[in-house]
Amino acid sequence: MMEGTSLRKLLVSIVIVMMMVELTKAELHYVGGNKAGWTPNTNFSEWTSHEKFLVGDWLYFGFNKVLYTVFEVNETSYEKCIVQDFIKNITKGGRDVFELTEAKKYYFICKDYCFGGMKVAINVQDIPAPAPAPDKNASPSNHSIQVTPVMVLAIAMIWAFLLSIISQ
Repeated sequence: MMEGTSLRKLLVSIVIVMMMVELTKAELHYVGGNKAGWTPNTNFSEWTSHEKFLVGDWLYFGFNKVLYTVFEVNETSYEKCIVQDFIKNITKGGRDVFELTEAKKYYFICKDYCFGGMKVAINVQDIPAPAPAPDKNASPSNHSIQVTPVMVLAIAMIWAFLLSIISQ
């Protein structure tokens, strides 16, 4: 009897964690488009044009730490390729991450290769608000439910739990 209770608690915990992960889908963006994209021969403007950056997302800078650096700077330093009064030195080990914590424009440059185009501006947006509640006067046929894998798993686990109680 105790083993069944522990198993149920474990299953419920797993479902709760999965639902939380589903709700907080932070995305990891490989700067330049791949794990080693922080290089002088990358078109960062082209890359950012295909990305959507939201608060809570992460940037992954993959690079040769002997040759390249990553500094967060202000807009003026970005445009003039100046590292002097940088905001943050991201350079650690060549596989470095940076969390986008607020909706604003972030600027990153490489100290020695900025003039060669090794710089990127990231425009971060707020997380979109959830869809508004359905109109109470609308007919039921106008509503649709989006079923996610987490919902299917949660329903299956609830059914398994209820069946285990009935069979006792």
